[in-house]
Amino acid sequence: FSSRRRHTRYIGDWSSDVCSSDLIVPLQCEWFSLHGFIELNNNLNKVRQALNPDLKLAGILATMYDRRAVHNREVLARIVEQFPEDTFETIIAKTIRFSESSVQGEPITQYAQNSGAANAYRRLARELISRGGAK
Repeated sequence: FSSRRRHTRYIGDWSSDVCSSDLIVPLQCEWFSLHGFIELNNNLNKVRQALNPDLKLAGILATMYDRRAVHNREVLARIVEQFPEDTFETIIAKTIRFSESSVQGEPITQYAQNSGAANAYRRLARELISRGGAK
């Protein structure tokens, strides 16, 4: 469908990958997540070949990042090193505010409007728009 609307979504189930045009992959700054992404990337290539040739990786979003943890800094460096063009500049830091907003049933941008976490998601939105990945 050449007139198909652009849909950007988070990785979840494969049926929606067939209908999506762009994917945002949230990647926790942990070694197993990095290795899992490499496997996921192989599967995305298979989906492109078999079912959806227009499927694009909108970007890799580093999440649950704790700058105090050497391990997290090493994983983030590896993500940027291996996937420089695909990694968003925006990094979502680990914070208790996400758990609190989930309990309240509110998005972080509403629950803690002026928090670093809410501001990070606003930066991500601006970055995605600047890349042409959101309309």
